Amino acid sequence: MLALCAMTVQAQSPSTESLRGRIEQIARNARGRVGVAITLLETGESLSLEGGERFPMQSVYKLPIGMAVLDQVDRGTLKLEQMIRVRRSDMVPSGAHSPIRDRHPNGVALSLNELLRFNVSESDGTACDVLLRVVGGAAVVNRYLRGLGVNGINIETTENAMAQNEMVQYRNWAQPEAAVALLRALHEGRGVSAASRARLLQWMTNTPTSARRIKGRLPAGTVVAHKTGTSGTHRGLTRTTNDIGIITLPDGRHLAVAVFVADSPADEATREGVIAAIAQAAWEFWTAAAR
Repeated sequence: MLALCAMTVQAQSPSTESLRGRIEQIARNARGRVGVAITLLETGESLSLEGGERFPMQSVYKLPIGMAVLDQVDRGTLKLEQMIRVRRSDMVPSGAHSPIRDRHPNGVALSLNELLRFNVSESDGTACDVLLRVVGGAAVVNRYLRGLGVNGINIETTENAMAQNEMVQYRNWAQPEAAVALLRALHEGRGVSAASRARLLQWMTNTPTSARRIKGRLPAGTVVAHKTGTSGTHRGLTRTTNDIGIITLPDGRHLAVAVFVADSPADEATREGVIAAIAQAAWEFWTAAAR
């Protein structure tokens, strides 16, 4: 049954009531927990549904890990061209997504830049775990997030551990509002240099993962820089179907959108459709408001 708390809207205008109702109706289709946060970055106008609740991130956490690694690159602690040995023991299990493991099952040496690309754009679990080790562990990434003022994202564990036990994924959680705060920091270039910001946004825009979520119902050609997260389905329940990203509107303004769907018995098309429909509703609302 959908756990649906009251939606809070900041900088609300009377016409946002229709958007509120539309998003609430869409969220019910998931038949699980749905968390939403949306902010028009140029004005700060925003709304959230269960925005302060904790949702498992799955691969969404690869974005803050990538940002923390690039912060160390910007500081000179790490170098993009340095080679990192990916050992056979680093490979995530066969049930987890990893193009690196599939192509190089016995191990390989890759540049830090390539590992970052695999992590963000390909959502590679092996790359993620190696980067988490290289950056100094989850505590380092959490300190980086707190330094950005992002307090509602917590990283504790690895892709390998999540692949071994589906309940472990709840230890890596985010509040939708905090996910949008992270997207705002990236958009504004806080915590990363201009070059690192451009690199991340390019990877997020060019990612082939889950095009039927935030991008799914937007007009062809709409620029969306996003990061998805997905769990497996066990006994008819999918614990995580997520997407967070920055949508460029036709007038050049930007919407930061985070949609988390947790503990849903709905099929994949329905879960992804909920995310796509929420993004579409937000796009239509703020596009119409600009006319």
